[in-house]
Amino acid sequence: MQIRDLPHADPGVPDVRSGTRFLVWLGRRQLGGQLRSLAWGMLHYAGIAGLPFGIGLAVQAVVDRDGGRLGLAGALLLAFGAAIAVGDVMLHRTAVTNWITAAARVQQLLSRKTAELGSVLTRRVAAGEVVAVSTGDVEKIGWFVEALSRFAASAVVLVAICAGLLVYQPALGAVVAVGVPVLALAVLPLLPRATRRADEQREKAGRATELASDTVAGLRVLRGIGGEDLFLSRYRAASQEVRRAAVHSARMWALIAAVQVALPGLLLIAVVVYGVRLALDGRIAVGELVTVYGAVALAHHPLRTFEEIAMAFSFSRPSAKRAARVLALARTTTATGAGDGERRASGDLYDPLTGLRAPAGLFTAVVCGDPDAAGRLADRLGGHPAEPGADHTSVLLGGVPLDELPLEAARTAVLVQDKDPVLLSGTLRDLLDVPAPGAVRAEDALTAARCEDVLDALAQASADTGGDPMRTRITERGRSLSGGQRQRLALARSLVADPEVLVLDEPTSAVDAHTEARVAAGIAGLRAGATTVVLASSPLLLDRADRVVLVHDGEAVAVGTHRELLAREPRYRAVVTRETDEELAVDTVREPGAVALEALEGESA
Repeated sequence: MQIRDLPHADPGVPDVRSGTRFLVWLGRRQLGGQLRSLAWGMLHYAGIAGLPFGIGLAVQAVVDRDGGRLGLAGALLLAFGAAIAVGDVMLHRTAVTNWITAAARVQQLLSRKTAELGSVLTRRVAAGEVVAVSTGDVEKIGWFVEALSRFAASAVVLVAICAGLLVYQPALGAVVAVGVPVLALAVLPLLPRATRRADEQREKAGRATELASDTVAGLRVLRGIGGEDLFLSRYRAASQEVRRAAVHSARMWALIAAVQVALPGLLLIAVVVYGVRLALDGRIAVGELVTVYGAVALAHHPLRTFEEIAMAFSFSRPSAKRAARVLALARTTTATGAGDGERRASGDLYDPLTGLRAPAGLFTAVVCGDPDAAGRLADRLGGHPAEPGADHTSVLLGGVPLDELPLEAARTAVLVQDKDPVLLSGTLRDLLDVPAPGAVRAEDALTAARCEDVLDALAQASADTGGDPMRTRITERGRSLSGGQRQRLALARSLVADPEVLVLDEPTSAVDAHTEARVAAGIAGLRAGATTVVLASSPLLLDRADRVVLVHDGEAVAVGTHRELLAREPRYRAVVTRETDEELAVDTVREPGAVALEALEGESA
C-alpha cells in the first residue's frame, strides 16, 4: 500500500489480546510493505558488505601490479556504490511508508472505536491515556513496524558476511563468525532492565499527561476557586518524576549504546592483531587482510539496527499495550444476522431495566433524583456500552434491541447529548454540518436553542468574516464561550441532526430561568411529532413535556404530566421543588391538592 492510498478502506479487526500480539498483527497486515523494505534493505546492506571485497581486491591488485584486476575492482566498487545509493533511497521510502501506513491504521482503529463507544470511552479509560495513545503511542508503534524490516535485512546480511568470510579466509573468518553473534546478542542481558525502566517512564509520562489534560479542561474552574497553584505544584512534581525516570532509562540505553560501540572495536582489534600475524607468517595476503578488516569495520552499521530494534520494541510494547486496551473495549453485544446492514427500527423507546417507556412522537421528560444515575440512563437509552459489571440488558426501539442493530443504524436512530457536550474547533457552519436528513435547517435549530446572543458574540469576535457568525471560528471545545452558550450550540447541533429519537441530558443546566423557558418552548415546537426524551428536574422543562416519568432507585415508579405528579407524588415533588426531608414528611400527611396548588403558585411566581 502507498501513502497516496490512505486512509485504509478497512483497517481490519486487530488482535488485542496483548501489546505484543497487536504489534505482530500490524506487521502481518503490512506484509507486502515489509517484504519490499526487506528486499531494498538487503540490497543496501549487501552493497555496504561488498565494499571491503572491492577495496581488498584493489589493494592486492596494486601489490601484484595487476591492472586488469584493478579495473575489475573499480567496476565492483562502482556497482556496490550504486547498490548502496539505490538501496538506501528505496529503503527509506518503503520504511517511511510502512511507518506512516501503520500509524494511519492505528489512528483509524482508534477513531472507529471512539465513534463506537462515544462518551462512554472516557468513563472507562482516562482522558489522558486516550490522548497519549492517539498521539505519541501511535508514532512509537509505527517506529517498531518500520524498523522491523530493516532489522531483518541487517540480520540476513550479517549471516551472509560471516558465511562469506569463512569461505573467503577461513582463519580470520572463524574469528568473525564467532565474534559477530556475540556482538549481536551482547545487549540481551541488559534489555529486561532497560525495558522496565522504559515502562516506568511511560507510565509516569502518561500520568503527567492525564494531569495536564485534566488541568487544562478545568482551568476556568480552577481560576474560580484559586486552585491554579495547587495543580501547578502537582504537575511540577509529576514532571520532575518523569524527568528522573527518563534520565534513569537513558542511562541504561547509553550503556547499551556503549556496548554496541566497544565490543565491535574490540573485535576489530582482535581481527587486526591476528590478521597481521597471519600476514607476517605469509598465510594470508595483504588484500585479504584489508577485506576482512573492512568487513568487520562496516559490519558496525547493520549491527546498530539490533540496538534500534531493541529500543523500538521496548518503547512500542507499552504503547501497543495501551492501544490494545483501548481497542479491546466493545459494545455489550454486536450486531448479528445476515441482513443487519439493511435493518432499521422505529417506534416506542423502552428500557426493560427501569421500565421507562418513551412513546413514539411524544416529548417525554424523565426525572431522576441522582444526576449520575440520569447520565447512566441516558447512555443506556442511546445503546452505549454499560459500565463493567452493570446489567447489559439492551434498550428496545420498536421492540428491536439497539445492541442488535448495526452501529450506524443505532446511532442514526437514537442520538444522545450528554451533560457536557464537546464542541470541535472550526467555524459555526462546520459545527452544524452533521449527518442529517435535512428536515431541520441550521437557522431553525439555532432559533429553537435561543442562540441569538451567541450569534451576536461570534459576529463581533471576528471582523474578517464580514459579520457572518456562521463563518466565525470556534476555539477548541468552545473555550471562548460561556457554559450556557456552549450548551445551546450543542443543542442546536443535536436538533439539526433530527434523529428519530433525541435524548437530552440536562440540556439547560447552564442557562438562566428566562432563557431556559424559551429553550424548552423551542425544543417542544421544533420536535413536535418526533420522539424526544429529556432527563431534567427543571419545572420549566417538565411543564412542556407531554408526559413525565419519575425514576426512583433505578425504577420507573410514576407517570403523568408535570402538574399531575406534583399533586400526587411526594417523591417527585422532593426532586423538582427541592423539598427537604422534614418538608416531605409534612407533605405526606397534608391534602395533596393543597400541596400541588402551592407548588404551582410558586412556579407562577
